Amino acid sequence: MIVKSAEKKENSTVELLIEVGHEEFDAAVNRVYLKNRNSISIPGFRKGKAPRKIIESMYGAGVFYEDAINEVYPVAYSQAILDQKLDAVGYPQIEVQEVGENGLTFKAIVTVKPEVKLGEYKGLTAPKGEVVVTEADVEDELKPLIARATRMVDVDREARSGDTAMIDFEGFKDGVPFEGGKGEKYNLQLGSNSFVPGFEDQVIGMKAGEEKEINITFPENYTPELAGKDVVFKVKMHAVKTAVTPKVDDEFAKDVSEFETLDELKNSLKEKLAERRAEQSKREYENAILEQLVNNMTVELPQAMIDYRADQMIQDYASRIQGSGMDFSEYLQMMGMTPDALRTDAKETAANQIKSELALEAVAAAEKMELTQEEIDAEIARLAEQYKMEAEQIKSAVAEADLRSDLLIQKARDFVLANAKAGPAPEKAEEGEEKKPAAKKTTRKKAEEGEEKKPAAKKTTRKKAEEGEEKKPAAKKTAKKEEPAAE
Repeated sequence: MIVKSAEKKENSTVELLIEVGHEEFDAAVNRVYLKNRNSISIPGFRKGKAPRKIIESMYGAGVFYEDAINEVYPVAYSQAILDQKLDAVGYPQIEVQEVGENGLTFKAIVTVKPEVKLGEYKGLTAPKGEVVVTEADVEDELKPLIARATRMVDVDREARSGDTAMIDFEGFKDGVPFEGGKGEKYNLQLGSNSFVPGFEDQVIGMKAGEEKEINITFPENYTPELAGKDVVFKVKMHAVKTAVTPKVDDEFAKDVSEFETLDELKNSLKEKLAERRAEQSKREYENAILEQLVNNMTVELPQAMIDYRADQMIQDYASRIQGSGMDFSEYLQMMGMTPDALRTDAKETAANQIKSELALEAVAAAEKMELTQEEIDAEIARLAEQYKMEAEQIKSAVAEADLRSDLLIQKARDFVLANAKAGPAPEKAEEGEEKKPAAKKTTRKKAEEGEEKKPAAKKTTRKKAEEGEEKKPAAKKTAKKEEPAAE
């Protein structure tokens, strides 16, 4: 394989003209022949025994060319990328120029990382909220504990708003039961407005053992078969229940926590809430700083780069869903999401993440940041401890180039934040100006915060260590199997 020419084009692309010589291409053709000969019938030869030349004479010299091209061009393309030291960031566009006895010549349009013009990245400022926890906040923190300790007890009286009524009910339209209008021993919280308007109001006042017919007119915006119709519900009250809340005292604290007194429990709730708010304030401050970093940068993202990252995200998302035992298509239907909508969301997220990464990579380059072998070894040891694996297993699962990339981005992120300070909010962007997102969370930050279940960013080293897969950088990635065959 030789690269006959390499020419820079617009939109961060490079056009390569790649030649695969006769011997290399003929070897690929022969491999295709050996793979397919058992499925080819030639009169006078047993199946699978017809020589290649006989098959080519009958079906044409190029009978095996298409499969041979698809076999040989990914390897040739990857080698060309290495030879030209290109940082490819998307799928290539392949166009066959010549193919025949002399070999294969094809053109590859390669999308590479765009040029970044880094703006101000030192001395950035953003407001940082003061953490305040009031007594009312602590009372709100107590409410879930009180709710869990609350008991429902039967009462011998008429049902009131706020009570829970255990009822049987069945609805009739013109004397005929209608679908979905029946329930048995259903616990209905009166006043919740969870039933059709007017129903709960007429249950109020009933006692256990009482039966009653309730007349209802369905709203006009209800289901077509019942909208605006008069119906009758036959209702039987089994029990009236009311909530008995516990007395919030020291005994309550002992029952719902490890503390001996209510004051100790409240102090603990206050401290934890303060910690959460401090972490939230810190996160919002850091995101605001990193958002300014991205806003100060000038870059034109190639669409192919966004598409490539979006594909990675969707594939990772689908793998996680399918790994849980659910069909991905069914999952999307259940979530009310179409593949097109998912891809649109993924592209937006991909563009935001790419901008963030490019900004931080530019900071690392501007500051001439480097990593020592000790830092890399320390990260490998930390990952090994986190995932209960041997260091050699981490090295096998995680490409060192990806590890270095993650660590440099983290280092740049730490640098930007260390050189920032809390201050007044920056001036708001003028109307119509695009708001750029905060920088992508690096591996370490993700581990602290936990990942959301949605199309994820490109897999980081930590994610790869967990899955035990090898991650190859986009620049080295060969054409994917699902890509259309070269023309």
